[in-house]
Amino acid sequence: MLSEQSAATVRATLPAVGAAINEITTRFYDGLFTAHPVLLRDLFNRGNQAAKSQQQALAGSIAAFATYLVDRPDERPDAMLARIAHKHASLGVQPDQYDIVHEHLFAAIVEVLGEAVTPEVAAAWDEVYWLMANALIAIEKRLYEEQGAHEWREWEVVERIEETADVATFRIRPADERPAPAFKAGQYVSVQVELADGAHQIRQYSLSSAPGAGVRQITVKRVAEDGSAPEGEVSNHLHAHVRAGDVLRVSAPFGDLVIEDADAPLLLASAGIGVTPVAAMLGYLAESGHKGAVTVVHADRSPATHALRAGQEAAVAELADASLHLWYEADAPEGAHSGLVDLGEVTVAPGTHAYLCGPLPFMRAVRAQLLAKGLPASAVHYEVFGPDLWLGQD
Repeated sequence: MLSEQSAATVRATLPAVGAAINEITTRFYDGLFTAHPVLLRDLFNRGNQAAKSQQQALAGSIAAFATYLVDRPDERPDAMLARIAHKHASLGVQPDQYDIVHEHLFAAIVEVLGEAVTPEVAAAWDEVYWLMANALIAIEKRLYEEQGAHEWREWEVVERIEETADVATFRIRPADERPAPAFKAGQYVSVQVELADGAHQIRQYSLSSAPGAGVRQITVKRVAEDGSAPEGEVSNHLHAHVRAGDVLRVSAPFGDLVIEDADAPLLLASAGIGVTPVAAMLGYLAESGHKGAVTVVHADRSPATHALRAGQEAAVAELADASLHLWYEADAPEGAHSGLVDLGEVTVAPGTHAYLCGPLPFMRAVRAQLLAKGLPASAVHYEVFGPDLWLGQD
């Protein structure tokens, strides 16, 4: 809980800090990577840094947390904190790194805001930072205790499956004799690869197989350069170089987009490569003999770009009460819809819990349609691949 004095100061200065937060976070990362270049080489996503999306996500999370503290002083944004902590744990973030972040973040604040940062203002925002940091440290500690200390394990690729022209599934198993760590459908693992320049870059990929599968799998879309961001370094490396028999460095599973109430009616909505956690959820529901209603919604460019479709259809056919609704922007076959997702004619039962994964515009649109159908906001859960640019905007 933020102290009364600090709450008043934060409330008064939040507009000024909010207006400058993107410049502050840009200066922060510049200073951080100048002092600690190994963090950019081996921990932070260089593509997200180049696209400025990580800076936007950090700005959004700080602004959202500070706003929450002053608007709801007796509460804590647990969902937001959990989402960030799971990402941090999958990367192996350690408590002492929060001291490094604090040093460079507050140097950036002073650099941008100058004399406006009085001792009172600095103390108030210092309190905000450490409330957020200590909450994350505590959650991450618990996650590490559940999974054991963060470690990279070697996993052998036993099979590579070409799903589409730009999506491949890598089926993997531990290369040592230890059992694979348990995971929940919807969670992801971090994969670390050594690139040609010696960098050890890390990316998160959803486990796209059901938890009961004997062999795990990740399904990876090759990320192309789009003008605003460079091509995906790790996804392109995996597509170009990794085949059956190769070994990957993989973390324990993390992620908070998991089915909370399996007895409730469920709606699973995905678009593009966002199908991966939904595929695991469907597999889990099918293998556990789920009896409740399950509505599956998926959108894609065309049937040719729809990865894991056969598995979706098989799981839906196996479930006792499930329906599959498909939208394609081009070449929609008979039985599928053309264009963008429109849930107007899709029945959403009272008490439904919805799980969304895909591009941010898709999730915003589907969420708005679900709220219009009477679903409470608390029943809509989502996963963002990469920096969460939804934080602080909703």
